Amino acid sequence: MREAICIHIGQGGVQIGNACWELFCLEHGIQPDGQMPSDKTIGGGDDAFNTFFSETGAGKHVPRCVMVDLEPTVVDEVRTGTYRQLFHPEQLISGKEDAANNFARGHYTIGKEIVDLVLDRIRKLADNCTGLQGFCVYNACGGGTGSGLGCLMLERLSVDYGKKSKISFTVWCCPQVATAVVEPYNTVLCVHSLLEHTDVTIMYDNEALYDICRRNLDIERPTYTNLNRLIAQIISSLTASLTLLCLCSCNSLEARAFLDGGDVVPKDVNAAVATIKTKRTIQFVDWCPTGFKCGINYQP
Repeated sequence: MREAICIHIGQGGVQIGNACWELFCLEHGIQPDGQMPSDKTIGGGDDAFNTFFSETGAGKHVPRCVMVDLEPTVVDEVRTGTYRQLFHPEQLISGKEDAANNFARGHYTIGKEIVDLVLDRIRKLADNCTGLQGFCVYNACGGGTGSGLGCLMLERLSVDYGKKSKISFTVWCCPQVATAVVEPYNTVLCVHSLLEHTDVTIMYDNEALYDICRRNLDIERPTYTNLNRLIAQIISSLTASLTLLCLCSCNSLEARAFLDGGDVVPKDVNAAVATIKTKRTIQFVDWCPTGFKCGINYQP
């Protein structure tokens, strides 16, 4: 099983991380103190939870993650919260003053002072992996820490771990529910690094999340806790093939293949496919209306 390291940056990233690790623990049957009652063997390397959790000699399961914020309030909530025994103290990093919603403070001044410490913690986690697959970065691009320090972290990760995959789960700036007038500026400055230094960036729009909570979940006044748990469900679904021994809803069992040998010309293949389409006996999903993929290998 290949491992992935999660990096939670800023208030948004840390609070989303809180919801994600709560859900991951529930999925794997891990208690808030890191123990797994259902797992009687210690050191099993083939278990699916090893992607996001490392197992200590005492049988405790510790998340492969780092939580960092330039001011201590949000990280202190993790240190004193329900899952305070789950995380290693070295993985919870906080500064003394925040970035004040200023990209430059998070990227060039205050964030620059703490980035080496964060990278050292990440290096220790990477050394503990047998086959590191990549990094999952959680941040919000509207704040100063999430945008400024988040971009700085991505740049440094590209230098130190250039061949590893980097996936970013980023909460997008939304003018209707913005908490600071400078959020659009932070977002514009953040987007460049996301394009340059990540393999995949998955954006979450706060306004769309609010609409989902109201329209689909019947929550009249959604809180950030509701939004974070909704995001956690999405991230859990996206990473299910890595963390759970299961087949996804779009697995190979849903596909069908027909192989035929002999002299075949493209005209006959297209005619056969057209005939099947006209009969309308096969129902395809809306997002894949074409449905058929044909390939012909000519005899050498």
